[in-house]
Amino acid sequence: MDRIGIMQGRLTPAGGGPIQTFPVGGWREEFPAARRAGLCCIEWIYGKETEMVNPLATDPGIAAIQALSHTHGVSVESVCADFFMAERLVRQDGSVNPKTLNHLTWLVQRAALLGVRYIVLPFVDSSALSGDGQVRGLMELLQGFLPAIEGDGVEIHLETDLPPDILGDLIADIRHPLLKANYDIGNSASLGRDPEEEFRYIGEFLGSVHVKDRVQGGGTVPLGSGDADFSVCFRLIGRARFRGPYILQAARDPSLGEIDLAIKNRRFVERYLAEIRGRQG
Repeated sequence: MDRIGIMQGRLTPAGGGPIQTFPVGGWREEFPAARRAGLCCIEWIYGKETEMVNPLATDPGIAAIQALSHTHGVSVESVCADFFMAERLVRQDGSVNPKTLNHLTWLVQRAALLGVRYIVLPFVDSSALSGDGQVRGLMELLQGFLPAIEGDGVEIHLETDLPPDILGDLIADIRHPLLKANYDIGNSASLGRDPEEEFRYIGEFLGSVHVKDRVQGGGTVPLGSGDADFSVCFRLIGRARFRGPYILQAARDPSLGEIDLAIKNRRFVERYLAEIRGRQG
């Protein structure tokens, strides 16, 4: 069975706010909504602006998440750590921010208590890495950080806009079992990347997948209406022996309710996965 999940907040009306943020008033309702949409899991959002009300931060909150997950059969296997887009781990001069690194260590510990398998660590947009100095800073950070969290067992998946050879070399040089790459289909399309080239460098390190569509040089659009070559991307993802979950991070559609849109997007992914199985069979 295909394992397809969704980014937290996509099952809650946006209300004119950001496309991606922790749904303060609706996070509980997203569990039954995900089940109705036929999804297996929710990728939790931990952001700066809502950190004080995120249940991940407290033991009663984690217990509430686990109870809802058990009741509705919808797991939380991953955390998208958007907090570190606002609070950079690697400063502009390439040095590591120790206070922010300590907060990441804390988040790993909280995620481990929840039973999370991996954290997606974004280095895109406001936290994008520029220049060799910042890439070296990230490498130094990870070389010290990853051994320190081995007891927690939570993987770190890097989401970056680095060229694939640089990202692949960074992960290969560190070569730690808790370090993997996140592949965002839409972001790669926006950057005009060649999926074949990307997977030549990062395929063996693939840990997680975000499913969205973007136009080259532009923003997020409904699945299938942008420049992402989903047929090629899903073929390469399958070749990398990825087994999911595929996390829906698609654009909103004001003409559809959140659950109906999630169902539509789930079926979109299922068609491509069925196409891959057909070729393999």
